[in-house]
Amino acid sequence: MDVTIKNEGAVCFVTLNGRLDTTNVQRFNEDIIPVMESDAKEIELDCSGMSYTSSQGLRSFLTLQKRIESKGGKMVLKNMQPNVKQVFDITGFSNIFKII
Repeated sequence: MDVTIKNEGAVCFVTLNGRLDTTNVQRFNEDIIPVMESDAKEIELDCSGMSYTSSQGLRSFLTLQKRIESKGGKMVLKNMQPNVKQVFDITGFSNIFKII
């Protein structure tokens, strides 16, 4: 999983590429620490390059969202591949996250 972070004022853009699974979720969690610690009030995760997520990946997204919301911010997932969106739908996570 490759993570690219770009801050533009109050918005933090995060681009995800690759698979998010048990083999790399720890690295992903470390990569997004700056996002969780930033002052950005809006986080946009571009998932167009994300080909898979496991339950541990879902947990990481949930942790990130809770952290952002606790600071009064909001998080959006966008451009999700159909097979990844299906995982969110099946698990009910589509109801937890704003997905555009």
